[in-house]
Amino acid sequence: MRSTRRLTPPPEPPPLAPTSPRAPSRRPDPGRTMPLTAPPAAPRPWLADPPPLVRGYRRAVPLRLRRAVVAVTGPGLRRAAMRSLGGLSAASRSLRLRRARRRLRRAGLLAGSGRTVIADRRGGALVATLAPSPTPLFARAENLRLVCEALDRARIDHFVVRCYSNVGSAVGVRADQRDVVVTALATLCAEEAGYVSLPPRRGHPATPPRLGGRRGAWRRLAGASVVRFTRFHTGPGGSGEPGGRLLLGPAHGCDIEFWEPGGQGEERVLIAPRFNRTTASVPLVGEPVRAPDQLFTRLAPPVGWQPGPLVRTRPEFLTRLPDEVRFPIDVVYTWVDGSDPQWQRRRAALAGRGYHAQAANAARYANRDELRYSLRSLYLYAPWVRHIYLVTDRQVPDWLAVSHPGITVVDHHDIFDDPDALPTFNSHAIETRLHHIDGLAEHFLYFNDDVFLGSPVTPQDFFLANGVCKFFPSRALIPLPPVGPGDVPVSAAGKNNRALLAERFGPAITQKMKHTPHALRTSVLAEIEKEFPDAVRATMASRVRSPSDISVPSSLHHYYAFLTGRAVPGHLRYDYFDLAQPTIRTRLARLLRARHCQAFCLNDTVSSEHDLEDQLALVRPFLDAYFPLPSPLERAVTRQETRQPCPSPSPFP
Repeated sequence: MRSTRRLTPPPEPPPLAPTSPRAPSRRPDPGRTMPLTAPPAAPRPWLADPPPLVRGYRRAVPLRLRRAVVAVTGPGLRRAAMRSLGGLSAASRSLRLRRARRRLRRAGLLAGSGRTVIADRRGGALVATLAPSPTPLFARAENLRLVCEALDRARIDHFVVRCYSNVGSAVGVRADQRDVVVTALATLCAEEAGYVSLPPRRGHPATPPRLGGRRGAWRRLAGASVVRFTRFHTGPGGSGEPGGRLLLGPAHGCDIEFWEPGGQGEERVLIAPRFNRTTASVPLVGEPVRAPDQLFTRLAPPVGWQPGPLVRTRPEFLTRLPDEVRFPIDVVYTWVDGSDPQWQRRRAALAGRGYHAQAANAARYANRDELRYSLRSLYLYAPWVRHIYLVTDRQVPDWLAVSHPGITVVDHHDIFDDPDALPTFNSHAIETRLHHIDGLAEHFLYFNDDVFLGSPVTPQDFFLANGVCKFFPSRALIPLPPVGPGDVPVSAAGKNNRALLAERFGPAITQKMKHTPHALRTSVLAEIEKEFPDAVRATMASRVRSPSDISVPSSLHHYYAFLTGRAVPGHLRYDYFDLAQPTIRTRLARLLRARHCQAFCLNDTVSSEHDLEDQLALVRPFLDAYFPLPSPLERAVTRQETRQPCPSPSPFP
């Protein structure tokens, strides 16, 4: 009997289709965090930005001429030239960085041990504050705290505004107090190595941040109705090069809004300089209130879940909005360690039973440690997740802190009601049983371990406030002919899904789904099990992939929920990376520089065992660079790793 715990107050390519004892099931236990391990080694050079000289060459030389150069030079010569230019650029950049460090130290901006100098992408240098485990939510909270404390010290009336940014914050002040506000902020910038800039506006690029302790920075902002304060945050390890470590900058800054007085008599008000989520004005004289900071960002856990700081605001900003997601959302992973000898022996007993080469390909079971980094991505970019369930076959990663209250390891025996169906090596079969996880929330996200969050996401990216799920159709199509022996598993399952839905509802589905986190409801999954009992039971009983399989959480659920009014198509900035493609190195480097995706998938279904070592050498440096800092779900596994407290609110209760 399963129970549901609720909480109180650029286009993608078509998708291709050490062991430990069983861990006990455990309920979520709020209020604890886990020590962090030390960061991994610095990323490899190929993941850094192209050398400035190379970037200058690309900007200055027309594309047609560059192609002509490529046509008459061999790849070896071009690589040698790139290395030479890279060496010159690195030496020049290192020299500039040392000079900037000396200059900033003389100015007193590197006082103490908590600051460092980072190279920016324009060739300059930035002062950043070191934090053991910086996250977007932590950087946002720190910038807001610094601004509010500075205004309090100067006895300036202010109120936190419910702005549209979830990764930044906003504070309103009276425009006729601009001079004293600027003085207070300039003092803050001088003390904290803070930067000021104009926030980006539609049609106008963001202005580069400048050290706000200098007069010239404020002259450039004279008359601006909104000014952004930023203290840069970075983590330990890495290099001073751009892309060499995690750097949280102006996107997580605090905007100071200058609200103009208006109206007459008792109707005197302060008028907002830009749109926000609740009100265009507040009374000129109003009684301030204090409210949890979680109310002002959808990136934070819901109010009432974890204790958080209180901030000064106005009652008008406490309005409950109809699009607020207040229900708990869990995450479910399915995971296998294909290198485990015991698992290999169990798999060998079923050798030869896969109907298609992809069903038993080594790439499907390869362990590149993706789960570790996918959990890091959750910690960084989805701190509102209530609890994580890891579904495995008598396996636990040796680095996983299984005692952490934010995660429960679920064995296949805990969710399968037919022992004859085990052991199973069919992900389609395992996926038919996810809604039988004890304690799983009604709303949850299903992750494969090769799916990662690439930038902050909110519950609204996956669910509407009324509980409706969002799904993300791909432009890749399900082939129209009936299931045949040549169909890859993902196509065969899609065709079987189509047959069931066409018989039940009429329309014939044609699109596959993107390899994103899948937003699911346990009630819909239970209804599918009752509506199509034979197909679900047959898939559950198939211990390896079969041409009769259906794919429940990754496709059937979305279309069934859509056709019954419980799901809608959504949009997520996403990309898919096939590790077997020759352009993979360049594409991963571009993703690391831009960090423009909310989610991405590193998938491989066709590589042989001989390819896996090369892929590991490619993927691990990329993941180390993108997600350099451990999550609270990792335990120290070597003596060299240190344990540090997590300074930011844990994303896991």
